[in-house]
Amino acid sequence: MARVGRLAGAILAETGGDYYLIGNPKVPCDWHAAGFEPPGEIDARTRPHLRLARRANADPALGAPVLTLDVEGERLAELIAGAFVIARTGSVSDRLWRLVTGMSDEDDGPPPDVIAARWLGELPPAIWQIVRDTVLRCS
Repeated sequence: MARVGRLAGAILAETGGDYYLIGNPKVPCDWHAAGFEPPGEIDARTRPHLRLARRANADPALGAPVLTLDVEGERLAELIAGAFVIARTGSVSDRLWRLVTGMSDEDDGPPPDVIAARWLGELPPAIWQIVRDTVLRCS
């Protein structure tokens, strides 16, 4: 089962022991403390996801909430990038993330630590595009 969480404002996806950074970080990241070798230059506008190299003996942790999905491998990174990354900026949409995790402006309570998001991998892309367009539309 793949797991997806946040790291420095970007998304971190773990699948079969491999880790992918999805989107541009929004704040500086201490890669070593997070358990990874520094990835070098990141530009998610041209490359929305990249595989991260784990540091020796490091055990990277995903920050809660964590989404669980049945999609594995690089296909997971592609799915998550397509679902959450804004192509124009390479940033992860916080509005879309809050929608999927069930967080809202009206709810003060934290979301569960683990959220079953299998549906995200099964949803037809055309349906998710309608959701994306609606959520990202400037109001």
